[in-house]
Amino acid sequence: MRGDDGGIIVVHQYKLNGYNIVLDTCSGAIHIVDDVAYDIIAMFLGKTEEKIAAAIKEKYAGREDVTDDDIRRCIDDVKALRDGGKLFTEDTFADMAGEFKERSGDVIKALCLHVAHTCNLNCSYCFASQGKYHGDRALMSFEVGRQALDFLIQHSGSRKNLEVDFFGGEPLMNWDVVKRLVEYARSVEKEHNKNFRFTLTTNGMLIDDDVIDFANKEMSNVVLSLDGRHEIHDRLRVDYAGNGSYDRIVPKFKKLVEARGGKNYYMRGTFTHANPDFTNDVFHMADLGFAELSMEPVICAEDDPAALTPEDIEVVKQQYEILAVDMLRREREGKPITFYHYMLDLTGGPCVYKRISGCGSGTEYMAVTPWGDLYPCHQFVGEESYKLGDVWNGVTNTALREEFRSCNAYAREECADCWAKLYCSGGCAANAYHAAGSIRGVYKPGCELFRKRIECAIMMQAARALEKRSAE
Repeated sequence: MRGDDGGIIVVHQYKLNGYNIVLDTCSGAIHIVDDVAYDIIAMFLGKTEEKIAAAIKEKYAGREDVTDDDIRRCIDDVKALRDGGKLFTEDTFADMAGEFKERSGDVIKALCLHVAHTCNLNCSYCFASQGKYHGDRALMSFEVGRQALDFLIQHSGSRKNLEVDFFGGEPLMNWDVVKRLVEYARSVEKEHNKNFRFTLTTNGMLIDDDVIDFANKEMSNVVLSLDGRHEIHDRLRVDYAGNGSYDRIVPKFKKLVEARGGKNYYMRGTFTHANPDFTNDVFHMADLGFAELSMEPVICAEDDPAALTPEDIEVVKQQYEILAVDMLRREREGKPITFYHYMLDLTGGPCVYKRISGCGSGTEYMAVTPWGDLYPCHQFVGEESYKLGDVWNGVTNTALREEFRSCNAYAREECADCWAKLYCSGGCAANAYHAAGSIRGVYKPGCELFRKRIECAIMMQAARALEKRSAE
């Protein structure tokens, strides 16, 4: 909708878990209201106050607790929220959209090191083509990895904390190089006033005591791939002989997490057409003792048997609601779990520049192949037209970098009046490219699921706040 001077106003109203929730997108204000206020807000910009009052009086006729004075006071409260900049706030952020990335210049803060373009599993839904990324199998040499770390230090400007993800394929198939690269980074970080934070993503097949000890000492985070229930996991996550991997990896994951002693980790699963009821897989992992959980929708061609159908999308949205309600129950019972997509900080979260500008792929964050080539992120690796340069010569495809720099929440017409744009920052450029052929496109099913996740995350925050208030 538009305000009196033509500016875009985005207000989102929805009902979930017994709450009437109103989000004023551009101010970030969230209101939990009763039925009368909810209806008044829905009519506020389209009707006069007299017509609103008449409509509410007619709708709630017979309700003794809704008097003319109540209706008038409620309309006045809505006006006060509007005048106070907490409701019907106009969007004034468009001119700021490119400022954050321009301000950060060419500083790079994170690299995804593809230390292994090969894998010991043969998962049919793998976006990386079983780790090969549509190319040849390869392992990163220590020399290439060292140059990548030097490149990151050289181009990180005044940033102290640098992020490095060890990724694949399966990075444990090149474990010795991973360890040597960590040791090299530790040997040079102090002289450059840097602090490296490492993440390891693994399917678990090669985890042993050495991996557990080293990862728990050096990795700030460990991402462990598990799709949930035994039969769901083994349906697609199989070795080259067709054997499932569940029984081999779950005991190793349990041992690693227990030894980790509370340090960050994530069980990261993928749900497909086979399990749109993915909450059962989340609950299964929770029952195994894992509390830090993430489940991602599969991204693949529409004709792939694993692809989510429109009917699946509707099921998944219902499942997100089921998950949110159950997570609140678990919290009340003292057995909380974390779901990655529901981690929402409404008070001290990202600044508006970051919320507008997006994830930083292709500008602040890049992926490095085993040969040292640079790509905007791991999902672009193998797409030759998206090669940015290499770790020796730096970014030579500056036009491509500028294209990513200009990709933000205001770069897509479809996002203009979307209430969630300041939460998704325009969405994933890779998903947009693979779905629409352009990083400025949109991946519509992904948009639907993202909006539902944010609705659930906001509802959970509201429920916690109200429960805390009632307990005081």
